[in-house]
Amino acid sequence: MTPYDAVGGEPVLRALVTRFYELMDTLPEAEACRAIHPPDLSGAAEKLFEYLSGWLGGPPLFTDKYGHPMMRRRHLPAKIGAREAEEWLLCFRRAWAETIGDERLAKAILPQIEALGRHMINI
Repeated sequence: MTPYDAVGGEPVLRALVTRFYELMDTLPEAEACRAIHPPDLSGAAEKLFEYLSGWLGGPPLFTDKYGHPMMRRRHLPAKIGAREAEEWLLCFRRAWAETIGDERLAKAILPQIEALGRHMINI
C-alpha cells in the first residue's frame, strides 16, 4: 500500500489541499505566506494536489503535465523567508490534522513535508 492509498487516495488528498488553502486564505497567522501567492489560489491548489498525488505514490499528475518538479527552482520568483515557510507548514499541519489525522502516517510524512517547506527558503 502506498502512502497515497493510506491517506485515502484522491478524495482525501483533495480535501487536504482544499483545507490547506482555506487555512492559508483565512488565518491571520498565515498572512506573510498568503501574500506571496496570487489572489486566486485555485491554480496553486491544483498544482499542489497533482504534486502530492505523485509524491505520495499515486498517479504522477504533476510530472505528467510539467516534468520534473524542481520545487525550489519553481519557487525562486517568490521571496520566501523562514516566516513564510513556517506559516505554510502551520497551514499544512493543521489541514493534515483536520482531514487525515492519522498519527502513524503523520510521523512518516510530515517530517518530509517540513524539510521540503524549509528547503523553499530563498531569502
